[in-house]
Amino acid sequence: MQVLRRLAALVGAAAVLVAVPGNAHAAAAKFSETTAIGTHNAYDKSKYTYFAQALDSGASLLEIDIYADSLNRRWRVSHSNPIGNNNNNCEDAKTPGELYSKDRNQDFGSCLDNIAAWNQLHPDHAPIVFKIEMKAGFNNDVGLGPDEFDTLVDQKLGSSVYKPSDLLGSSYSTLDAAAKANAWPSRDSLKGKFVFEVIPGTVEMKNPFDHYWTDQEYGDHLRDLYAAGNIARAEAFPAVLGAANGDPRSSRWTPDASIRPWFVFFDGDAATYVNNGYDTSFYSTNHYILIMTDAAGVSPAISSTTPTDAEVAARLALLAGDHASIITSDWSAKSASVLSSVVTRS
Repeated sequence: MQVLRRLAALVGAAAVLVAVPGNAHAAAAKFSETTAIGTHNAYDKSKYTYFAQALDSGASLLEIDIYADSLNRRWRVSHSNPIGNNNNNCEDAKTPGELYSKDRNQDFGSCLDNIAAWNQLHPDHAPIVFKIEMKAGFNNDVGLGPDEFDTLVDQKLGSSVYKPSDLLGSSYSTLDAAAKANAWPSRDSLKGKFVFEVIPGTVEMKNPFDHYWTDQEYGDHLRDLYAAGNIARAEAFPAVLGAANGDPRSSRWTPDASIRPWFVFFDGDAATYVNNGYDTSFYSTNHYILIMTDAAGVSPAISSTTPTDAEVAARLALLAGDHASIITSDWSAKSASVLSSVVTRS
């Protein structure tokens, strides 16, 4: 049955790509009921000259890698330099008129300035998820912890962020309860909104002296804010990182099970989910947000940079059938009509 479904997705892909951008059903569906496309490491100059162009791309997810620079007490944007802003396309632009023209290699605050300025030009844009990889984790000891992250995002973007408290509303006491009730808003009602997802970073996870990763730290942060009546201060959703079969929260953060209900974002390698035959219906059944990375690597593999439009459409249809909410790859060269494609999630 799985083979037949994949063949059907491949055959019907071209038609899907043409139909999706104007698909009223997909637009009216809840955020948890659609599948869209994101761009890996969208802050990199090799992907887009300016970060505003990444925002222009139509992609539903843009990834930014940041370091908590303990020496200078700033959030740096870089793939590998923990104390500098290396090869990033965020510019020193705070107003719409300054975009696409200022010096780049700026810090995370400048990335947020660019987002705020771009938002003024496109107030009705489709919802965009910012996947924030905390490369070396938070450093609360020097004032670069979850509280400071939230404060910076709030200062720069304010009410344009869809936050955990928005999902909770007045009816739910945990994000898990709200997600299971499918309390997510429609994509239409999220026009002009941004969503932040935070994940542990590659440096952090390789550090033998760091056992308190971004996911647990932000999960603790959400739980404690809610208990104190301050959940509205939180700006991001922490994600469970790594593809797994079944509920990956069941074996994480032991014995700190109290944070499990605060995770409704899940993020892992698409090929690990799909090629291994994992039962990903768990995510759509509970209305969790599932981000499948390296979508090009799922069998049959396609180009991770320059696939055809039909191949992108086929991959989107295939992974929508495998319950992904967003699929990501290095497809920054594709047109906005392709990257903005949205289909109904199975």
